[in-house]
Amino acid sequence: MKTMISLLLAVTLWTACQESGTNEPNQNEAQNQETMQKEDKQNIETLLDEYQKALNTSDAKLAQSLYTTDGVFMPTEAPSGIGAEGILRSYEYVFSQIQLNIEFFIEEIEVEGNMAFAVTSSKGTTLIRATGDTVPEANRELFVFEKIDGIWKIARYMFNKTEPKG
Repeated sequence: MKTMISLLLAVTLWTACQESGTNEPNQNEAQNQETMQKEDKQNIETLLDEYQKALNTSDAKLAQSLYTTDGVFMPTEAPSGIGAEGILRSYEYVFSQIQLNIEFFIEEIEVEGNMAFAVTSSKGTTLIRATGDTVPEANRELFVFEKIDGIWKIARYMFNKTEPKG
């Protein structure tokens, strides 16, 4: 009986040691994933800052460079820009019509592997080049990002107005 209890105690202790040994890598792995996700979110925030700069400086080439080569830009009341050349043409057209002065407000960023999305809003003004009028600008946006060769790019971008036209 003592042998049986000793054997049972030994097996229990061995099992407990094995479990504590396997938990440590799982905790480290979870911490690593959390750290990577924070870094990914920071990199996406930096990308959105660059995108805001492209919009506020009417830099179509900079805007284009922030997209994947097969990206899609879906502006309000205009055809979609699809692929690198389509995106460049869309931004060149938009910037020929207006000058933006906006700020993005990030509401949510979610990362899953090499894909992510962000929900943002923006507010500021728009100079209408044809009339010289400056009008309020307010939008809500949905970005889909793809991480390619370790770099986050815009894969899809869509926005709509949050304030009615005046």
